[in-house]
Amino acid sequence: MSHQVVDEKPAKVRRSDRARSEVRLGWLLAGPAFLVMVAVTVYPIIQAFFDSLYSYRLTAPADKHFVGLHNYQVVLTDSVWWKAFGVTTFITLVTVLVEVILGFALALVMHRAIKSFRGILRTVILVPYGIITVVSAFAWFYAFDINSGYINHWFDWVPGISPSLNWFAHQGTSLFVIMASEIWKTTPFISLLLLAGLAQVPGDLEEAAQVDGATWWQRMQRVVLPNMKAAIMVAVLFRALDAFRIFDNVFIMTNGANGTTVLSLLAYRTSIGRLEIGLGSAISVLLFLCVIGICFIAIKLFKVDLAAARGER
Repeated sequence: MSHQVVDEKPAKVRRSDRARSEVRLGWLLAGPAFLVMVAVTVYPIIQAFFDSLYSYRLTAPADKHFVGLHNYQVVLTDSVWWKAFGVTTFITLVTVLVEVILGFALALVMHRAIKSFRGILRTVILVPYGIITVVSAFAWFYAFDINSGYINHWFDWVPGISPSLNWFAHQGTSLFVIMASEIWKTTPFISLLLLAGLAQVPGDLEEAAQVDGATWWQRMQRVVLPNMKAAIMVAVLFRALDAFRIFDNVFIMTNGANGTTVLSLLAYRTSIGRLEIGLGSAISVLLFLCVIGICFIAIKLFKVDLAAARGER
């Protein structure tokens, strides 16, 4: 008796009509903005990479000559780059972690608030995010300044705080103020993204888990958080990309003094301050590659099935 071996290939997953219509609608709505963004961002990126391959100072434009990857070698072998990279990474990790925790707490409050107070509550929570970053940075700077600030006088009862404490004279206290201002301003953005994720959690699953005797933490761990995975990934990704490019708060509060220099400020000082376009462009390109690396790590870490998140399968 002969046996015929049939090579069965897995059927190709086809998009549903709903998914195709959503894709078309998405391109129609976001397409024009996407084309504008490509037009105004691709050229500067290409130009920065091109300039990074040259020894180029604005004070001596005629002396511009090709050096290949030498600028990258100079940057990556300089301790200043690695110190700025360490400070930037530290700020990013701390602020994103705290913001996700606080944002989730605020999202829970807004999600479970009485309907008549939801609008007012969301408006109040979003006030810090509506303030321009430069204005926010100046407000925090003057609040903690040893001469004009009020924090030292209001909280002199707290151990370690006194009227003579200069917050911007040490690395630790300077970073604390910088990160606190970032957390205060951008936590509402995280809470909005996580609130959208909470709205996608099926209520019947929570009720079933509660009926089965699951505690609050068990419902969070096994029902709520797994169904919010896509929203959490988006929140972490967006905020991490923004935090890694921090500039305004550091520039206004310390200008990089006392070990608070970040990568964006280092690129600014090199390109604008020292007019070293070649080296500054190399730093900018490396910063861009770091941002791409953050995207890759976040996507691989969360392993979110976007098709399943949209309810297609």
